[in-house]
Order: sequence, then structure tokens, then C-alpha cells
Amino acid sequence: MSDTPSEAPVKSILPKWVRGPQDFVGGLAMVAVALFALWASSDLQGMHGFSFGAGTAPRMFAVLLLLLGGAVALMGVLKDGPHIAAYSWRGPLFVSAAIVFFALAIRPLGLVVSAFAAFLIAAMGSHETRWIEAIIVGACLTLGCALLFPYVLGLPMPMFPRFLIQ
Repeated sequence: MSDTPSEAPVKSILPKWVRGPQDFVGGLAMVAVALFALWASSDLQGMHGFSFGAGTAPRMFAVLLLLLGGAVALMGVLKDGPHIAAYSWRGPLFVSAAIVFFALAIRPLGLVVSAFAAFLIAAMGSHETRWIEAIIVGACLTLGCALLFPYVLGLPMPMFPRFLIQ
């Protein structure tokens, strides 16, 4: 096996005039996010004269993102570039699952159990996870959170599961 990619032709659903598919699709994604931001900020108050409103900064950043996304997509049309690479969904899936688990479990299970379990769920996002190291790091981070949030920051958080406290 060699480390160089094969020179076999790659099938693409994009038109022939797209020379850099990765840049083109990335630019279109940026444009889509910018259009969503413009739509979402459309009911916010804008700029009136020299006074800024709540929607001024989001609209300015959305327009900037729209212009940059258009430029990136244009580069995908004008210059040769890489094809769209395969995307690994495992990492983002498990990290998102860990966040959702933590949000749902913090009240009934407490900070200690939910933080440790959320860390282990996120660790499943990689094939390279070494479980002994993950458990040690998870325990240290959980201890840090257990000291930081209630004692240093003074946030009232349940530390342990409800059924153990009652």
C-alpha cells in the first residue's frame, strides 16, 4: 500500500465547471450560514444614523461571512482543488451525545456522576481512546469541576444523585 492517494477518477455529483469541489461546497455552506444569520437577525433593530441597534453586529458579521463564503465558492470554480474528503461522524456524534447527556443528567444525577459519565461518552468518539487514561483524566476533571463550580464560583449545583442525598 502506498501513502499517496490513487489517481483513479472520482465520481462527483457536482457540475464539471466546479474545479475545486471542497472549496465550492465549503463556500456554499458558509453562504448558507450567513443567509440563516441574516434571516434570524431580521427582526432585530438595526442601525439608525450613528446609533447601533441589537441587530447591527450580527448583520455585519453575516454580510462579511456571506462575502467570504462567496469568495471561497468562487475559488472552487476558478482553481483546481481537492475533492470532498470523507467525513467521520463518530467524534461529533459522541461529543454531541455527551453534551445532551450532561444537560439532561445534571439535576437528577448531580455534577460528579454526570460530568464523569459525559466525559466517558465523549471519549468514545475516538478509536484511539485509552480507557485507563480516560478514566484517570475524567476523574481529575470531575474533581476540578466539583471544586470549581460550587466552591470557587459559588454556583448552587447538586453534587451527587438525588436518591443518595434524601
